[in-house]
Amino acid sequence: MLIDILTEAVWPSKRFLRITGPRHNSLKIVGAGIFPVKVYIKLNHNSPRILCLTNHLRNLELIDPIFQWNGPGGGLSSENSSVQISPTGTLILRHFNLSGVYTCSIVYKLTATQPDKKLIIKYLIYAYSDPKNYYEFTAQYHAAPCNSTHNTSFQKTLLQTLSKLVAELSCEVTLIKSECHHVKMQRGGLQNEIFFTFSVASLDREEHNRLCQQSACDAFHRLNKAKHLIEKFFKQQVQVSRKGSKPLPEIYYIEGTLQMVWVDRCYPGYGMNALIHPDCPECCVVCSPGSYNPSNGIHCLRCDSSLIYGATKC
Repeated sequence: MLIDILTEAVWPSKRFLRITGPRHNSLKIVGAGIFPVKVYIKLNHNSPRILCLTNHLRNLELIDPIFQWNGPGGGLSSENSSVQISPTGTLILRHFNLSGVYTCSIVYKLTATQPDKKLIIKYLIYAYSDPKNYYEFTAQYHAAPCNSTHNTSFQKTLLQTLSKLVAELSCEVTLIKSECHHVKMQRGGLQNEIFFTFSVASLDREEHNRLCQQSACDAFHRLNKAKHLIEKFFKQQVQVSRKGSKPLPEIYYIEGTLQMVWVDRCYPGYGMNALIHPDCPECCVVCSPGSYNPSNGIHCLRCDSSLIYGATKC
């Protein structure tokens, strides 16, 4: 199973690592006794191994160590199916979705005659997801009268045609809006025009895996292929109109009106912020307390009354 894990290594030096692939099973995150260590785990995936140790303690022999983990909901135990804690205090979070502060206390001795020592290690663990990327297109068509059923029928046919065009790439076309307006032409009269706005998005990687396992089938590559197919489709409409000797049909594409923008969106409760999360700048990270994202925006908005991670309302 593929998994993206972004971690912040700690004292004595700061390093940022992004791990993709099955190597996450062997990745170990080490704590620090001075400041919380940030860990980014992909939503609904398993975490790497999170140690109840610092780099200093890893190099020592500890006598009778006792480990105790606590999460946002209280004490953690392997009796919970979503938590695995080894005898040496290593924590693995399964199907992770509960962001917040995780602490581990370790009580130990360095020699049998010394008194117990105790250390609290803190981790600030964030769930993140990949942004939802898609292309948004707008195009204008000369139309029948705005109350005509011909426009509705044409819209349905156009969407079906575009959907079939990109279906083999596991991309989907969604109508965002369709509006008919009366347009006053330069040095001319009024004409009816339909303004189409639609999106082209790739299916989730999990949905597409069974159809294609090659790197060329990555969502970004599939979306770019879909974009080129749609651009070619509209160019062909212009070419057909120019070559045809017959009068133009009642509804036809207006040359040069196709526009396209690349759109990034995060799911509600998640947002991008390169200042707060510089080690995960292109991730949709769960909104921290004091912020929220109510819809498919790209940023977490400030909200002083929000006290939870992943808030979708203020």
